[in-house]
Amino acid sequence: MLTLFLILFPAVAATLIFFFGGERAKQAALLAALAELACAGYAFFSFKPDASSQFAFDYPWIGSLGIRLSAGIDGISVLLVLLTGLLVPFIVLSTFNRTYKQPTTFYALMLFMQAALMGVFTARDGFLFYLFFEAALIPIYFLAAMWGGENRIPVTFKFFVYTIFGSLFMLIALVYLYYQTPPTAVAAHSSAIADFYKLNLTPQAENWLFWAFFIAFAIKMPVFPFHTWQPDTYVESPTPATMLLAGIMLKMGVYGLIRFILPIVPLGVETWGKTAIILSVIGIVYGAIIAIRQRDMKRLIAYSSFSHVGLMAAGVFSQTETGMQGALIQMLAHGINVVGMFFVADVIFSRTSTRQLDQLGGITQSTPKLTVYFMIMLLGSVALPLTNGFVGEFLLLHGVYTFNHYLGLAAGFTIIFGAVYMLRMFQKSMFGPTTSRTESFTDLTTSESWVFIPLVVMVFWIGIYPHTFLKVTEPAVANLMKYIGTTAVSMK
Repeated sequence: MLTLFLILFPAVAATLIFFFGGERAKQAALLAALAELACAGYAFFSFKPDASSQFAFDYPWIGSLGIRLSAGIDGISVLLVLLTGLLVPFIVLSTFNRTYKQPTTFYALMLFMQAALMGVFTARDGFLFYLFFEAALIPIYFLAAMWGGENRIPVTFKFFVYTIFGSLFMLIALVYLYYQTPPTAVAAHSSAIADFYKLNLTPQAENWLFWAFFIAFAIKMPVFPFHTWQPDTYVESPTPATMLLAGIMLKMGVYGLIRFILPIVPLGVETWGKTAIILSVIGIVYGAIIAIRQRDMKRLIAYSSFSHVGLMAAGVFSQTETGMQGALIQMLAHGINVVGMFFVADVIFSRTSTRQLDQLGGITQSTPKLTVYFMIMLLGSVALPLTNGFVGEFLLLHGVYTFNHYLGLAAGFTIIFGAVYMLRMFQKSMFGPTTSRTESFTDLTTSESWVFIPLVVMVFWIGIYPHTFLKVTEPAVANLMKYIGTTAVSMK
């Protein structure tokens, strides 16, 4: 029943805040998000790695059709449940020194977003997954459209059309899989994801199902060449919405690859997996090169995120345990790092009204706290040993290199390029002479510091003692890889 609470509580809290929040909306949202974090933390620390789905609930929804309200937490989803619970309260806290119009609506949408994300990561029914997958789009669309920048309307429309287009392919695939399941004693078919795993699909069906799912998830991540919506959306969205998009929402795509594509269409992966890795590696290198050329901090971080998520996708399609483990822990690490980096950009913009590197400089002279936190988040992003980014990137690169040496070497350029554009951004903004925009720059407030403190703790916790997180995913990853290998062999 804990899973049910994790989904319903943010939605109920959002409803109450929307109608009764008033001037205390942000404080109420923070309390609700902290309560959700406590429950997500309990789920993580009490999770039994060797057991299957835990904290589950299962009720009939449309009983005659075999569609159920079924959700639970397993080794594939547990880190993402933790990530969703961890980031939202600090994203809310990041707004405490900012003013947003219609605050009750603003904070209610953030909590509705959290509820939908929890649903995506815990759903065990295909149509329930699709419902939450689409529901997550609604609050983020309104956050961007109502509180975004000057070009928010065309940008959010493009984002909406892209996502709906991809989701249509996934819906077609889910309906097809549903009708392939055998009838049961109480229903014509079943939409349980576990029943989709048992299907004996033809190679032709697996091929088109692979692309139907891949397009949907590749747009959400995004992976080259489905990425054109991302940079503008990240830049035009208000920073809290950008944090939700980059920190958590893009993980829905990587999670979908693991939950649906690998176990349902293993022959499709065998046929098209290398193509997917090539697209991912192109995105890794392309995103990094474009990031080097950026002058806007937010756009630079957006392309950096695009480059990093390509490595996660490549790791998944490497079909190795190290690649899969790397993708899971890197989703956690990337969420932490990218939220920290976007908050750095937000802090600088709030004091200077610019994100242009050419208009910044000399900030470090008056900001010891911001300088330290900025550098730590940067080092995590460039995968310095003993930081969170190193663990995931090492495992991912090992997995891709095992699959194909040349693709692994090409993917490895992400570390070199990442260091170039991140250190350049730090040098341009923090060092050198002050400008007219930075001469009166003030250091972090107390609430701003408390956004960074837990993120910094996680950077070093994951980097120094990753076993805390890897141990909960290892059995599930091993079982999944064993299942994929056995299924692919039996279907040949």
